[in-house]
Amino acid sequence: MLQLLKHRRITVGRFYHRWISSKSTVMSFGDGSHGALGLPGPIIGMGSDAYEPTPIPGLPPDIITIATGHFHSLAVTSEGHVWGWGRNNEGQLGRHPLSPRETWNEPKRVEGLNKVRVQAAFASGVISAALGDDGSLWVWGSSKRGQLGLGKGITKAALPSKVETFSGEEIVKVSLGWGHALALAKNGNLFGWGYYADGRIGKIGRELEISPLESSQEFSGIEAAEKSVMEAIEKEKDMPIIWEPGSIEELHELKVADVACGLDHSLVLCCDGTLFSGGSNAYGQLGRANKDLGLRPVDIRFRPLAIASGLGHSLAVCNDPSSEETGKTTSVVSWGWNQSSQLGREGPENIPQVVEGLAGETPVSVSGGRAHSLALTAKKEVWAWGSGRNGRLGLGSSVDEAEPMLVEYLEGSEVVQAVAGLDHSLVLVAE
Repeated sequence: MLQLLKHRRITVGRFYHRWISSKSTVMSFGDGSHGALGLPGPIIGMGSDAYEPTPIPGLPPDIITIATGHFHSLAVTSEGHVWGWGRNNEGQLGRHPLSPRETWNEPKRVEGLNKVRVQAAFASGVISAALGDDGSLWVWGSSKRGQLGLGKGITKAALPSKVETFSGEEIVKVSLGWGHALALAKNGNLFGWGYYADGRIGKIGRELEISPLESSQEFSGIEAAEKSVMEAIEKEKDMPIIWEPGSIEELHELKVADVACGLDHSLVLCCDGTLFSGGSNAYGQLGRANKDLGLRPVDIRFRPLAIASGLGHSLAVCNDPSSEETGKTTSVVSWGWNQSSQLGREGPENIPQVVEGLAGETPVSVSGGRAHSLALTAKKEVWAWGSGRNGRLGLGSSVDEAEPMLVEYLEGSEVVQAVAGLDHSLVLVAE
């Protein structure tokens, strides 16, 4: 999602309300096994995969913004209502705990938000969040890692609950990782909470700790790996958790413009153009030689305008170095995990480098999934690359793409948003 324009932050609501005069359609493609596509399937409650962008039935015609969790999806209407569909094992759809599983793939309005007019929604694998037009933050779902931010020991919220810690703050964006969360206030202040290991939310009044589940460890055999995992799970009982949002110490003197959480890492873009990263660096997703825990500057030679994080890779829309003065040309820069070509380029994986396959295009936003990436251009076109499994690229096949490919099915459409879930994708089309 584009949060910056010529180095100035704009609020989530303003960005999406610029085109509300027309109707909209939400389309989905990719893995439908959890119902995250919102499409009917041959098995009740379990949708089929979709290999091309497919309109989602049952949604209101005035959707203004969309969001994807790992296996569920959210949409917000111009009237401030939130709709959800997909996985609901942790209550992330905000439906009654006994709601029939066969209805999870059907978009339904999230109840319990009558006291607020929602302007944007966000999601992780296990919880959902909504921002009110008054800057309030509401959360629901289940997270033993404190991702709800509702207070010590609170791991479940069956209905949307207000995060009272933010009283007096106007929150404009939230990003959610595996068990951690970041929230950006309108005044540029940044807050973090949830799973604290590896410095993925920076330093908040406690010493930084290495995760017992650090995925970069190497083992000589399966038995050794299994033993290590069991030991790590046992250590998780005492894992470092920040139960309520707190101010991040490393950034006290800086104003933040954008945030993006991957599975277990984070990116933080400041208004002066400095990009910070923190958390796991198992795949080189931090993009820096400095191995210190916490939020540290990324080794990037471009000026980032907007950022996104996949499971283990990082993306940024940057000013093209050849047009720094005008700022009219942008490029996508990528680094991190590249097993399925989700970086869209060759070369060193741990060093931020330009995705050359988008030369001649002007990207305005990017989004990353488990092993695929999406870019939206100024021409309202969508480009996709990486893993094609289950059709998550929307190209009509399951073939991996090493370089960005135009999603031709959407040609002629005015796409205003493209977002990637773990294994599925959504696009919002203005009519």
